[in-house]
Amino acid sequence: MTAVRTPPRTEPAAGRAGRVGRRPGARAGAVLTGLGAAWLLLVVAHRLFSGRWWLWLAPELIPPLAFVAVPVLLLGAVPLAGRFRARLALLAVAGLLLGADLAGLNPAVWRTPPPAPADALRLVSWNTTVWNATDDPDTFYASLTARHADVYLLQEYKPDDDPARRDADLARLRREFPGYQVVLRGELVTVTRFPVVATTALPADPPPGADWRTDYWEVKSLRTDLRVGGRTVSVYNTHILVPLDLSSPLRELFYDRRHEFFQRRETQYRALAADLDRNPNPVLVAGDLNTSPAMGDLARLRDRLTDAARASGSAYPTSWTIAGRRWWRLDWTFVSPGWTVHRYRLRDARGMSDHRVQDVVLSLGGSR
Repeated sequence: MTAVRTPPRTEPAAGRAGRVGRRPGARAGAVLTGLGAAWLLLVVAHRLFSGRWWLWLAPELIPPLAFVAVPVLLLGAVPLAGRFRARLALLAVAGLLLGADLAGLNPAVWRTPPPAPADALRLVSWNTTVWNATDDPDTFYASLTARHADVYLLQEYKPDDDPARRDADLARLRREFPGYQVVLRGELVTVTRFPVVATTALPADPPPGADWRTDYWEVKSLRTDLRVGGRTVSVYNTHILVPLDLSSPLRELFYDRRHEFFQRRETQYRALAADLDRNPNPVLVAGDLNTSPAMGDLARLRDRLTDAARASGSAYPTSWTIAGRRWWRLDWTFVSPGWTVHRYRLRDARGMSDHRVQDVVLSLGGSR
C-alpha cells in the first residue's frame, strides 16, 4: 500500500515577514529599555554615593548636562522600542525627574533681578590659575583694577616660589589698590575697600610661623569680616581641593590619593559648613569650589545659602574653560538671607586663566 504523504505546513509569506520584521524592533526595544534601567540605577547610585563615598569620585566627573540629555534622548527613542515603549518611557521620565536638578540649569533664567541701588557692593571672585606666573604682570594687574570692585576674592596666589619675589609681588598688589586692605593667607587673597573687623582661616589656622607652603595647602577658606554700611558681614574666599589625582589607575598611589583627596575635601567642606552655622552675620561664599553642579558636596552650601547665579540670566552658567570651550561651573557664589543679588555675570579671563571671572553686584536688605 502506498503511503499518502501529507505536505508540510507552510506559513504564509506575509506572516513570516511580519515575524522576522518584529525581531529587530523587539531587540532594539529590549536594548533601549536596558539602557534606561542602567541609567536610572546610575542616577540613584549617584544620589546615594556622591559626596559620601570616596570610590564614587570618578563617576562624579560625569558632565552635569548628561543628567538631562540622556533621559531626553531615551524619551526620543520611545517610538523605536516596540512593545517596550511604555516601560522605556517610564524609566526615562523617572531618570529625568530624579536627575534634572543635577544638570546645572538655572531655574530662575526668566527672573529679572531688581535694579541695584547706588550703594550696591560689587564683588569679583576669580581663580587666577597660579596668579601671573604665565601672564604679563602689567596686563594681569590692569585686568584686575579695571573691574573697579569693592571686594576681590582671588585664589591661587602663587607668583613665585622665591619668597623675595612673592614679597615684591605683594608690595605691587598693595600699590595697585591704594585705599584697599589686603588680607593674605596661603593662596587666598582678599582685597577690600571696607574696614576689616576680623579674619579666620579654615579648616584650621596653621600655627604662627608656619611657612607659606603650609598655608597654601592647609588654608582653603579665608573668612574676612567686613564693616559694610554699619553692619558686619562675612565674606568667605574659598578654593576647595580638586576631587582626585588623574594619574594612572593602574598605580596603587592612584587609589591612595583618591581616598586622601576625598578626606581632605570632606574636612574643608565640613569646616566651612560648621563656621557658617555658627556665624550670625550676613554671609557670602565665593570661589573655585572644584565642584560641578552634579556633585553631592554642593548640598552643604545649597542647603544653607542661595546660589547667586540665579540672577545671571543664563540658562546654563559655565565658569570652567578648556581649549576655548566652556564646560560646566566649578566657580560659585552663595549668599545668605539679607542679601539681594542684582547682577551675576561670568566674565572672560582673556586667556589668563581656565576659570572665568565671577562679577557680582549685590546689596544688603530686601528679598533675594
